[in-house]
Amino acid sequence: MRLLVVDDEPIIRTGLLKMAEHYVPAFDAIETAANGAEALERIAENEPDIILTDIRMPKMDGLELCRYVYQGYSHIQTVVISGYNDFDYAQKCLSYGVKHYLLKPVTAPDLHETLDQLMKAQLQGYVPVSRYVEWIERMEQHIWSLQGDEMSRMHAEWREDCAHLNTQQLRSKQNDAMDLLYKRFQEKNRPIKATGRYAMSGQSKAELFAEFEACLQSITDELSASRKGNFKDPMQEAKAYIDSHLSQEITLKEVAEMVGLTPTYFSALFKKLTHENFVSYRINRRMEKARELLAFPHLRTVDVASEVGYDDYPHFTKTFKKIVGVSPSEYRSSLGIK
Repeated sequence: MRLLVVDDEPIIRTGLLKMAEHYVPAFDAIETAANGAEALERIAENEPDIILTDIRMPKMDGLELCRYVYQGYSHIQTVVISGYNDFDYAQKCLSYGVKHYLLKPVTAPDLHETLDQLMKAQLQGYVPVSRYVEWIERMEQHIWSLQGDEMSRMHAEWREDCAHLNTQQLRSKQNDAMDLLYKRFQEKNRPIKATGRYAMSGQSKAELFAEFEACLQSITDELSASRKGNFKDPMQEAKAYIDSHLSQEITLKEVAEMVGLTPTYFSALFKKLTHENFVSYRINRRMEKARELLAFPHLRTVDVASEVGYDDYPHFTKTFKKIVGVSPSEYRSSLGIK
């Protein structure tokens, strides 16, 4: 478990840090930040499981920090620290999912009691943050690519990962997941209806799992309907793009962005569906194109090399022989071309 302590007063920040360091069981890591802006940098670098933040700070106060965390990292639990006169102000954080408050001055027993509550909830219903976020990212890609088989596999994986949660924890986790998916689609200009705002009402785990899968399927159906049969398979689109740019040094990232997928996901999916990685596929297609062009007697071999993206002629001949088995000149001779 990771903790982030946010307070602009060095003495208080250090005091909270020391109190947290004496908490048992110990945190895997505890980081600090002097204000909300600095906290966002820490969160981007290493996502914490729990944030402990003051309410009044320069640059970015605790309320604004809570808003950002709620919008981008809704799975992180946040505890707000406020003075007696700030408590009404701190209550505004309720709309940003904050459920725990500490009144200044904070004592070790106060902090440890709150951490006990958070840790108990986390350990009972804990799904590692990295795995949770990874699942969301992969499901988003499968939905966007309309890959029903992969979605079914992901549903099974979700059920397995969340099998130990109780009904309340599962409902909360799935609402958070839908909310995060909705935001990710919106951020990437992939508009869908506000499905992520739908609060699940299932009373049993079986009902909640079924409801969750129905929500995800509704997004898929909406995307499919909106495309009206004009959707291009991302792998076919990617291969067509590579094939039409053999003379250029295009990158995996460029092709992934062109088809609307993340580079990591695109790389794994490309290899799974084509049985080649991106680099191997491009080299093989270049050599296939070179063989086609070498069949035209009027084309110089050096021009063929340039046409398939090789300005370094020796490198072209070496690669051609490695893939085809003979040199370009030997290949031409086999075609009766001198």
